[in-house]
Amino acid sequence: MNLQDTLSHNVKQAIKSVFNAELESVEFQATRKEFAGDITVVVFPMLRVVKGNPMKIGEQIGEYLVAHIDQVKAFNVVKGFLNIEIDDAYYINFFNEIKDKENFGFVTPNTNGKAVMVEYSSPNTNKPLHLGHIRNVILGYSVSELLKASGKKVYKTQIINDRGIHICKSMLAWKRFGNEETPESSGLKGDKLVGNYYVKFDQEYKKEIQELISEGQPEVDAKKNAPIFLEAQEMLRKWEAGDDEVVILWKTMNNWVYAGFDVTYKAIGVDFDVLYYESQTYLLGKEFVVEGLKSGVFFKKDDGSVWCDLTEEGLDEKIVLRSDGTAVYMTQDIGTAIQRVKDYPDVGGMVYTVGNEQEYHFQVLFLIIKKLGFDWAENLYHLSYGMVDLPSGKMKSREGTVVDADDLVAEMAQTAGEISEELGKLDGYSENEKQELYKTIGLGALKYFVLKIDPRKRILFDPKESIDFQGNTGPFIQYTYARIQSILRKADIENISIDFSDLELHVKEKELLKQLELFPEVIQNAANHYSPALIANYTYDLVKEFNSFYQNVSILGAENDKEKVFRVQLSQSVSNVIKNAFGLLGISVPERM
Repeated sequence: MNLQDTLSHNVKQAIKSVFNAELESVEFQATRKEFAGDITVVVFPMLRVVKGNPMKIGEQIGEYLVAHIDQVKAFNVVKGFLNIEIDDAYYINFFNEIKDKENFGFVTPNTNGKAVMVEYSSPNTNKPLHLGHIRNVILGYSVSELLKASGKKVYKTQIINDRGIHICKSMLAWKRFGNEETPESSGLKGDKLVGNYYVKFDQEYKKEIQELISEGQPEVDAKKNAPIFLEAQEMLRKWEAGDDEVVILWKTMNNWVYAGFDVTYKAIGVDFDVLYYESQTYLLGKEFVVEGLKSGVFFKKDDGSVWCDLTEEGLDEKIVLRSDGTAVYMTQDIGTAIQRVKDYPDVGGMVYTVGNEQEYHFQVLFLIIKKLGFDWAENLYHLSYGMVDLPSGKMKSREGTVVDADDLVAEMAQTAGEISEELGKLDGYSENEKQELYKTIGLGALKYFVLKIDPRKRILFDPKESIDFQGNTGPFIQYTYARIQSILRKADIENISIDFSDLELHVKEKELLKQLELFPEVIQNAANHYSPALIANYTYDLVKEFNSFYQNVSILGAENDKEKVFRVQLSQSVSNVIKNAFGLLGISVPERM
């Protein structure tokens, strides 16, 4: 039981013992700097069950706590706030417990419990990953790591959208204009090569539309009748019919894209445990529509189409099977979710990392799965996130105006290099060491900028603003970590054991320990709310607290060995938490900067 739990239990006991009343919960907050105390109990909410003067109630609770909890050494009441002072021995005991724990705050995953499957990325195989994918993949990856750290077993997955008319557009353009070009012959990553042909298709398609319009066709008809579009539709029909030539081309170009994706994922620092492919799942779900018809979950309209009526839940009627018997995306998603649980029977919930424009889709999907009688439907969650904008404006894939993920990662490293050189922080580094450090700083800046913001909010991302060695940025936190490593190298106190039980803590040491103590709770809250932003901002607060400690307390020049060793080991614990917290965000920390 941590300090807050102990205090909460005893405050409730005080209310019961002194006032003969039951208190459901206790509200805590940090003690304001101008008052003595380490943690504050807010008395005002208690007035719902205890009548009286808030100051008097606070004093009676304080007296009870001093009498019943060894760690409480004093208290004071300011209006309706009970400020509690905790004995130094409590924080020293806490420090002794954590100082040798490299994974302090992490809970070992319960391999026998229910697992969570987290889906993220899920790209189309007709273009490279872009800026929008970057927010998706680093958010999904970070949430996966958070869930693992909170004690859950996690499967990281993606469903690759490798079929459909958009794929055929790239294939057809390559067939028409490619002259047998390959990634090897062109020197291009496979995803970029295929993406170029997707853009080429759009250019040729627009030309043909204009030609038909000039011949007198209305625009709406010209779009349907453009020869290149009709040919792409025919290619899709052949693919669905299993035409050998089309299928071979499809496999070849998709493999180019997969190889390109793998390079990008490695550069970003994300991975997956299991892959699903739309070409293998797009027919799933039909059998459950048939079962749902029998059980009354779905109904059939006069034209033969099948629907689900969700009007009682405040939604609309939703089609799940067209009149010609073909499936829609909803049908596929129903089938894929059920298939995942068949493939991994320990899965008890799923997290879908998908942009907020799909919120209605997931409301409907989760409701339908629930109506079909699957109990794990209660544990389905849409990790909805906002768009990422650049100062230059919106992106369009088919016009070739997207911000390519590889280009952005390279630009971040280049910008990190330029700023680092200006600041003169890299004396004594080899060129290879510099380049690796630039990548670490640049990618850390990008990830931190994206993850420190609530996922639901839209982001205006400015690369240069994100690479700042001051303020709430990734590089600032990385620099603090590197500073601590420098202190540890200079201190050279490995294998020294000292009894700190009689140590009198400096106020800055105590503040730092209080911040460290919050880490396990922050991990659990971040996992419960699927919010890496809670970890990012906690880490920034910890770093600010350390820098205040660093500026106000001499570490290597301490008055005696006991103080020096304690402060160095405290710094070590802070650096471990920074490293672990940034690991949850998918960010590396450099040993030197």
